[in-house]
Amino acid sequence: MEERNPYADDDSRWEAGTYRKGGEGVTIRYAIVDTAIGRMLLAATDSGICSLKLGEDQVLLDELKSEFPRADLVMDAESLEVYTVPIRAYIQGVRTDLDLPLDVSATAFQRMVWNAIKTIPYGETRSYHEVAESIGRPEATRAVARACATNPVALVVPCHRVVGADGSLTGYRWGVQRKAALLEMERRGAGRGGRISGSDGTI
Repeated sequence: MEERNPYADDDSRWEAGTYRKGGEGVTIRYAIVDTAIGRMLLAATDSGICSLKLGEDQVLLDELKSEFPRADLVMDAESLEVYTVPIRAYIQGVRTDLDLPLDVSATAFQRMVWNAIKTIPYGETRSYHEVAESIGRPEATRAVARACATNPVALVVPCHRVVGADGSLTGYRWGVQRKAALLEMERRGAGRGGRISGSDGTI
């Protein structure tokens, strides 16, 4: 019997066709808020978070519009507090777990990588090669790095926990300084425990 890859689960609630059409017919609520590591844009459908980015307001908004050019984008900070409040608490080191519902489109390989990354414990890191080995693709280190670079939901899929083979921070889509700050925050908070869970968070 063929062994089942534990990271290949697919419970995404976004039909790939809809995503390819730029979100046509889909309402996406979004909010841009302050965090301890800068401005954060969070966007969500009725099913879960579809985008979480870090950076400057206009750049973040332009990227969201480019990602979902046909969606109905609605600013709605109040209703999205169910997501932004726990994420901001995580960034502040108060919360150690972000099992929040996601609604993203991904290839089968990306899905395996992102689900594997979500299993890296708070306060720990893994190399790109270790992630590749964990999904049964030890030759795919560079592809794992590309999957990290295209992760649409920063923090919830914690690609900042993936580092170079020598422990170097290497690249990070949202800036190496942010990556360093997040890892340092997690190292300080790792001993405090107190995981707060929501859904199982599988992509």
